[in-house]
Amino acid sequence: MKFEYNLNASREYIRDNQGHKVPKNPYLWRYRSRTKKRHDLRHATFIIPVKLESPDRIRNFITLITFLIENFDVNIYVKEVDTISKVEKCLPIIKDTLGLQWETSPWDRLPRFRHDFECSEDSLFHRQKVLNEMLDNCTTEIVVNYDVDAILPIESYLSAYQGIMDGVFDVVYPYGDGMYQKQVTITTEESRKWIIDLIEENKECTTEKHIKFLDDRSKLHTSDFGWIQFFRRSTYIEGGMENENFKAYAPEDKERYYRYTTLGYKVGRIENYVYHLEHSRGENSWFTNPYMQDNLDEWEKIQKMDKKELLDYYSRQDYLKKYAGI
Repeated sequence: MKFEYNLNASREYIRDNQGHKVPKNPYLWRYRSRTKKRHDLRHATFIIPVKLESPDRIRNFITLITFLIENFDVNIYVKEVDTISKVEKCLPIIKDTLGLQWETSPWDRLPRFRHDFECSEDSLFHRQKVLNEMLDNCTTEIVVNYDVDAILPIESYLSAYQGIMDGVFDVVYPYGDGMYQKQVTITTEESRKWIIDLIEENKECTTEKHIKFLDDRSKLHTSDFGWIQFFRRSTYIEGGMENENFKAYAPEDKERYYRYTTLGYKVGRIENYVYHLEHSRGENSWFTNPYMQDNLDEWEKIQKMDKKELLDYYSRQDYLKKYAGI
């Protein structure tokens, strides 16, 4: 999925903020950063926990990170747990795609991007624990629990962000409840074409432009509580963070929604679609998870609790005591 650009093809130049000459080339990041508006979401951090277990998850990761950096001025925090880092191999591809080739390091020059790696031989991906560790490290007003396989229409990101910044909501689900999931089947080559088309556009990305391509390769399916949630950081922490008693694939998405609504936080929805980039599934993303029955038992217990019982239950969770932010 590597792009081949001639970054010095143009003989015309503009000046960057330091007065240096930058070729008028839409594939060059320094040129696009001066001529294309990226939407300002600087008070948010997208936390993306990953274990890239298959080639299609790697493709989805490259697609998502490139899409987010190209279109938003936002903090992106990726934490990877695996035996070896696959993200490390993805970053040069993302850099090349965005036109950042002249930089010497793949780690330091992706705008507002952080990658942590934890080496683990455990086949289980304890996503809830990883999310809590990331949340504890964040300082922005908004923290977004973000699934690596999900993409939204541009206006959904903006509406969710503004709804929290304006104090209208504490939590936002940026998609509808019902038939609002578009399951996207896309090849690596199609993903490459989509990204290069967006870069070649070299102007503010519009929903019509970036979503039509996905619409043409999708089928409609149900949606409820997963994928992406925008949180006011203080709300996320006060409400008990992620429940680490759930392990790997679990009904934690249902529990999270139930908990934050029952506790009385202002939870909003945006009646628009979420686009799920389809992928193969293993024990960390399907009912074959060996901890599935324990997870179901946890959810069965919690969904019977009222507000007082929830507050008491989460005040007694030992795993919350290790985080400095609470």
